[in-house]
Amino acid sequence: MKRSEINGIMKEADAFMKSHGFFLPPFAYWTPDEWRAKGPEVKEIVQNCLGWDITDFGQGNYEQFGLFLFTLRNGSIANLRSGRGKTYAEKVLIVDVDQITPMHFHWDKTEDIINRGGGRLAIQLYNSNEEDELADTDITVSMDGVVHPFKAGETVLLAPGESITLPTGLYHKFWGVESRVLVGEVSKVNDDANDNRFLEPVGRFPDIEEDEPPLHLLVGDYEAYYNGG
Repeated sequence: MKRSEINGIMKEADAFMKSHGFFLPPFAYWTPDEWRAKGPEVKEIVQNCLGWDITDFGQGNYEQFGLFLFTLRNGSIANLRSGRGKTYAEKVLIVDVDQITPMHFHWDKTEDIINRGGGRLAIQLYNSNEEDELADTDITVSMDGVVHPFKAGETVLLAPGESITLPTGLYHKFWGVESRVLVGEVSKVNDDANDNRFLEPVGRFPDIEEDEPPLHLLVGDYEAYYNGG
C-alpha cells in the first residue's frame, strides 16, 4: 500500500467514526515528530500495539480485501498468565461494502463483534476440524445472549446494535452490506503476531511504499519512530 493511500484512509475513517459519535483517544493524533519525543510513559501503547492498523492482507487491493482497525486498549500475554491487569482488548473496525476480511480463526481469543452503526455486517461461519481446516458440522453461537444454530458456511447478518460472540476455533469471514459499517470488537487480549489462523496464506500487515510522510503512525511504524525505551 502507498503511504498516501493509508493517510487518506485515516482521514476518511476518522470522519466516519465522528459522524457516528465515536471518538478516538488523544494518542491517535500524535504526529511522527511527537512520537519521536515520547518517553517510557507511552510504552503500553507500543508494547501492546495500540493504535492505527490498516491492512490489505498483502493482496494489493484494499477496496476488495482490506480492513481498517484501531486498537483502543489491549493487555499483554503476561496479564493473561497472571490473571491480573488488562486481560481484555477493544478495537473499532470499519468494513466497507463487499470489502472482505479473509476466512480465519483465533486459537486463544474469544471475541464479541458488534455492529455499532451504518449498514449490515455479513459474517460467514465454519467450525474448524482437527487439521485446522473447514469442518462441515453445524455451528452454535451466542448473539446478544441468545443461542442460535447455523449450518456450516451459513452467513449471519448483523444489523446496527446486534452482536455475535465468536469462540476460539470458529472460522469467520466478513464484509459490509448496503453501506459502510462501524464495528466494535471486545475480546480477550489480542495477539496478532501469534493468534491468527488464516485459511489461505495472507499478509496480516501491509508492505508500505513511502510516497509521502505518515499522517499518523501505524502500529507497525512504532519501531522506526519511538525511542523511548
